Amino acid sequence: MTLTSKERAELRAQAHHLAVTVHVGHQGLTETLKRSLDDALRTKELVKIQFSKNFDGKPKEVANDIAGAVSADVVQTIGRTATVYRENPALRK
Repeated sequence: MTLTSKERAELRAQAHHLAVTVHVGHQGLTETLKRSLDDALRTKELVKIQFSKNFDGKPKEVANDIAGAVSADVVQTIGRTATVYRENPALRK
């Protein structure tokens, strides 16, 4: 599912006040990272990811890789922080 610009803007506004939930270290995209992000998306839908200072790579590219690995959409990437979203219909009940 691809987000429309209006949906993306609404999610950016919601994400503004969120705390960082997942931290990416110098190892980058690991199985443990995928699992923790998957768990966070299952319970919250909207998750902020922080890339550490010693992370080698471009946060924007890696955010897209990470989101793809857990079937999520990148809402935005600013500096070393990315926000990803994956809808969970079970949370709406």
